[in-house]
Amino acid sequence: MNTESQQQRAIRAFQEFITTPLETLLQRHINSKSESAVLALFHEIAANVPAYKTFLAQQNINPASIETFEDFQKLPLITKENYISRHPLADLCRNGQLQACDMIAASSGSTGKPTFWTRFFTDELQIAVRFEQIFHDSFYADSKSTLAVICFTLGTWVGGMFTTNCCRYLASKGYPITVITPGNNKEEILRVVQELGSAFEQVVLLGYPPFLKDVIDSGIARGVEWQQYQVKLVMAGEVFSEEWRSLVGERIGSQNYCYDSASLYGTADAGVLANETPLSICIRRFLAENPDAAKALFGESRLPTLLQYDPISRFFEVENGTLFFSGDNGIPLVRYNILDTGGIISYDAMLEFLAEWGFNPVAELENQGVTMNPQPNQNQNPHPSRVRLYEQSPSARAIVRGIHQLPFVYVFGRSNFTVSYFGANIYPENVTIGLEQPGIKEWVTGKFVLQVKEDADKNRFLSVIVELAPEVEGSEEKTQAIANSILSQLKRLNSEFANYVPPEYQMPKVILTPLGDSEYFPVGVKHRYTRK
Repeated sequence: MNTESQQQRAIRAFQEFITTPLETLLQRHINSKSESAVLALFHEIAANVPAYKTFLAQQNINPASIETFEDFQKLPLITKENYISRHPLADLCRNGQLQACDMIAASSGSTGKPTFWTRFFTDELQIAVRFEQIFHDSFYADSKSTLAVICFTLGTWVGGMFTTNCCRYLASKGYPITVITPGNNKEEILRVVQELGSAFEQVVLLGYPPFLKDVIDSGIARGVEWQQYQVKLVMAGEVFSEEWRSLVGERIGSQNYCYDSASLYGTADAGVLANETPLSICIRRFLAENPDAAKALFGESRLPTLLQYDPISRFFEVENGTLFFSGDNGIPLVRYNILDTGGIISYDAMLEFLAEWGFNPVAELENQGVTMNPQPNQNQNPHPSRVRLYEQSPSARAIVRGIHQLPFVYVFGRSNFTVSYFGANIYPENVTIGLEQPGIKEWVTGKFVLQVKEDADKNRFLSVIVELAPEVEGSEEKTQAIANSILSQLKRLNSEFANYVPPEYQMPKVILTPLGDSEYFPVGVKHRYTRK
């Protein structure tokens, strides 16, 4: 791809982004079939991405034979193991050209060796729409001066830089948003909020849920009055409970839990795949109070993250409870298995199900009185696209902000026995090595249970239950030595853990149990190393 065409691609995409109202962007799936769009994406990738050409050839698949969506659904899944890690980075990009992208981010695998993911400016613009949904529909940031405080880890890690760029694009579109990037430096975040927050109508903190809670709690301990800053939260990387949302919301002075926070379903592989909306949060809070309904809908007693997605941007499929998706990125992906468990539900099916349980979330949001302002804030100078949005007729569908007829995706989390902690994927393999060190391995069988738990104040911690070897008795000294060994290996092997988790939350809480403990290590039962 030559420089001129790359320039034109960027100009065209940016012009479309800044001049197209959010509502129009979110209606694309109504006006064009997502099945046709993903089939066209497949053929374009099959023709232009060297690695995918090779992958299809190895599977004896002729791209020309994939003519219908039914044919598409028979294509083999790709994974990090069978596709991404088997090809040079350039071959995963269009035309085998790394220079067609302008950014590389890293994610950490189970060995700690990073996987690199390329992207171009245009890839970020399509993800910026997800942020626009939240900032417009939930936070009214089109008419309120907003300080966006990036609390995700900066550097090569995907969260911080990606989020920063997307927020700046919203400012280019006319949103009165100002961005500052303290990263996951808690002291700097508190300083920024206290010194700058009062100059804005609201402050948005963007980061991993347990870290943001720690920031909020630390601020309260120092006398920070969060309520005066009209704080909103954008989160990613963790499944949290509605009780957690309420607790944190109370501490920041939240006025409406459906509108004052939102979670992203994001990944280094493809940016943000889906996002919470006021509608999805309203539904999830109903389901949290009605566990029988949640069990009937999701098939499990645990409550997943519930989000909405744009099937033109990210096309989800589900098979045997496993999610996979297709999407256009610096590394385009076709039927990519990200190893998350969950499912998809159409907009109509969701509302029909809830009606059977006597609940109408649309009416619930309408009753809360959160509707579109008839005019933008006269003190602001919004982009013309924002004015056009407000000039829609009263019959426009999204009269109540946050209600869009987008499909839902629900996510329980990784199916490959990882646990997520401060946005870092913690792998059992990392803990295993900590138990295999000299001076430790003689005490233990090698079995353990890895969990992320919450204390009474809803603070998360990493719990490791360890089975002692025969004839070995536990002690405080052994407990501390094992915890130190696990921590050392986590920091050595897992770069996400070392960079994402604040130092004061890194030390695991180890509990030693006798051989064959009936709760954690029952004899004769296949052992699982993680629990959700």
